[in-house]
Amino acid sequence: MLNIHKILFFNTMILGTLITISAYSWFSMWIGLEINLLSIIPLLKSPKSLYPSEASMKYFITQSLASTILLFSVLMMSNLNEFMPQNSSLFLMISINSMLLTKIGMAPFHWWFPEVVEGLSWNTAFLLLTWQKLGPMVILTYNLTTNFFTFVIIFSSLVSGIWGVNQISLRKILAYSSINHMAWMLASILYLKVIWLIYFSIYTLISVNIIVMFKFLNIFWLKQLFSSMNQSKMSKLLFILNFLSLAGLPPFLGFLPKWLIVNNLIENNFFTVSAILIFSTLLPLFFYMRMTFSTLTFSTNEALLKTKEKFNFKIILLNFFSLSGLLTCTNIYNLF
Repeated sequence: MLNIHKILFFNTMILGTLITISAYSWFSMWIGLEINLLSIIPLLKSPKSLYPSEASMKYFITQSLASTILLFSVLMMSNLNEFMPQNSSLFLMISINSMLLTKIGMAPFHWWFPEVVEGLSWNTAFLLLTWQKLGPMVILTYNLTTNFFTFVIIFSSLVSGIWGVNQISLRKILAYSSINHMAWMLASILYLKVIWLIYFSIYTLISVNIIVMFKFLNIFWLKQLFSSMNQSKMSKLLFILNFLSLAGLPPFLGFLPKWLIVNNLIENNFFTVSAILIFSTLLPLFFYMRMTFSTLTFSTNEALLKTKEKFNFKIILLNFFSLSGLLTCTNIYNLF
């Protein structure tokens, strides 16, 4: 049975994001971010465990601090009659961008993000990994500082890979993976802003498949993963293919946005950034392969599909788009 208050807060959370991305003034954007924040806090909490409550408190404190400094920077900009970011001082632009990057958990402002995701359920962790990044990312497209963004892209891509290698928690692995993917999205808005929306949509689709599988099997740690994945060949196959798609390997759909971004960066002479992004992808690929190949090395007598498992049509359809989307998009492109 659905709780009425959860439906209300979920709708206002979506409303806050829509206000943010459709606003014409900085103050309206800030109001949308605050509506979104106040709506998601009750969704993060759970009466069954103290960990979501602790995570929601950490999230609230971090977001409140970022919102306060963001509002202060906007007021400073309005007092100086500098309503356009391009005419603002470098300090105000970096201050606004830093607080927006703090809200989405990008390095070097990522210190809170893995810990908060670690304390949440899979449903609420999915919101933090995907939906909560939409509003601040749209604002970042209005306020570009190329040199500062380049530093954040390089730092986020390297930190996420290095810190994600030694994790045993699946939620922390996905959190550091999200930081790496956000570095790619931030790189995509430097010149061609439409690519980041394509990347975000594909990343959300792949994350849905992985998180639904983890929630279905009720696993949160690597040791649980090894035992659960060897109970069914179907779940093992979908798990491996989705993580390869998340890593950006062809011929899966996750390769398409990374190829578009690298092509765009090279055309605009960002050779160093594109090389570092490609290199940093090898580190997440390593711990993806560590998880996937570990399940392959076990020799068990698992069935093709357990009788208790019910992979309905929606899950199969989502996995089909995630795994064969690159081939489909390529064929459609060749037709035109």
